[in-house]
Amino acid sequence: MKKNITGIHHVTALAGDPQRNLDFYTGILGLRMVKKTVNFDAPDVYHFYYGNETGEPGTIMTFFPYEGIQKGRHGKGMLNVTTFSVPTTSMSFWENRFKQYNVKFTPAQDRFEGEATIYFEDPDGLGLELVFNDKDSRPGFTYGNIPSEYAVKGFHNVEIWQEGYERTAGLLTGVLDHKLIAEKGNRFRFAATDAPGNYVDILCSPDSLRGLGGGGTVHHLAFSTANKESQLLTREKLLNAGFNPTPVLDRQYFESIYFREPGGVLFEVATAEPGFAIDETLENLGEGLMLPQQYESKRAIIEKAIKPVKPDPKKFK
Repeated sequence: MKKNITGIHHVTALAGDPQRNLDFYTGILGLRMVKKTVNFDAPDVYHFYYGNETGEPGTIMTFFPYEGIQKGRHGKGMLNVTTFSVPTTSMSFWENRFKQYNVKFTPAQDRFEGEATIYFEDPDGLGLELVFNDKDSRPGFTYGNIPSEYAVKGFHNVEIWQEGYERTAGLLTGVLDHKLIAEKGNRFRFAATDAPGNYVDILCSPDSLRGLGGGGTVHHLAFSTANKESQLLTREKLLNAGFNPTPVLDRQYFESIYFREPGGVLFEVATAEPGFAIDETLENLGEGLMLPQQYESKRAIIEKAIKPVKPDPKKFK
């Protein structure tokens, strides 16, 4: 049976200073800036998209950077950790790189078999991990400032903390085409496609405080669907299951619906089409400030309202 949901599309988080955010993700982590635009609901705020060379679903980390934003708190009812996939042979490279740029990290720990993991945080306190594994055949950014044999390949998994896993698991397996594929202790792993970039881990964490939104927290998790047809089929399934998804919203590079899962995390279903190369060439992704048509007439006003930012690859060789 054909699945409407194929895996993770993107993760969107809240950040503070935009240049600091850009420096960390393009400079230290070596991701590609695949799109620089604005928050379609608040055009005086940037929306940055980082990913692999072509901006594939399952590699896209996006941010709304708000100057002076109040720091949030990790906790129950939130996606607290976003994990990137890197080759097993890259561990010493990344440990040395984090030491070089004063990024604190935990010693490597085994999670599931063949998954050595280190935890670290970005400058806003967003929870991140690297998983060192040999199961990921996706290419990284081949001409960025990280050698291709060590480069980030995209997401590996995301980690959601909940009081219990059952209600969120019911949504994932009953409506969003996921299956339980692994469990260990209080960790339950689900996937629509059993491959790095698509794993959703639920941690039963009843003793944790509830999370609070703000800087250094995830705003929403987006699942990928092929096209408008499969998105509408998913929306119908959500309605029939008692959820309240939004109407379809045009996000220029994909179309989206949003809804809250039972534990409180904001979920999105985003189309894989049309992608990030509709207004820039593949070679020039992320270089210009790209605005949707409804804001193009206000470009001069928007450009005055946001602080200019620019990657500096030489600073992070």
